Amino acid sequence: MARRALIPGTFDPFTVGHLELVRIAAALFDEVVVCILVNPEKKHLFDEDTRLEMIRTAVSAYENVRVDIDHGYTADYAERIGADFIVRGIRNETDAKYELPMADFNRRRTGVQTLLIPAPEELAEVSSTRVRATLAEGKSAEALVPDAVQEKLRNG
Repeated sequence: MARRALIPGTFDPFTVGHLELVRIAAALFDEVVVCILVNPEKKHLFDEDTRLEMIRTAVSAYENVRVDIDHGYTADYAERIGADFIVRGIRNETDAKYELPMADFNRRRTGVQTLLIPAPEELAEVSSTRVRATLAEGKSAEALVPDAVQEKLRNG
């Protein structure tokens, strides 16, 4: 039986931390689905189709990874695709305090378990929020994002 993992997020933008999480999950699972979960109440740097294109390019080296978009709850999408696990990265105690109750909510809602993977120390400060803040300051965010995102940031 194939083991399937879901990596959900808004990915605005997709970072080198997200890519590291995909790399780890791709080695652990037969199939990995990276799903852009759209929150219409958030202001986004990139629209969902642009994020989809950038992430597909960034993860193209992994044959067992696909990218999708959904507008619902993480747990419902995980259940719909038959995910065995929801995979989330945690960088620090703040992330853990957010992710643990969310993991419990998702498990209670659909029975899908969450696997929390600690970020390597060198990526502990990388986040989409940091990328957006760096860009707002007029600085380069190249070290924080994969090549596909760098290209979009340079060329629009």
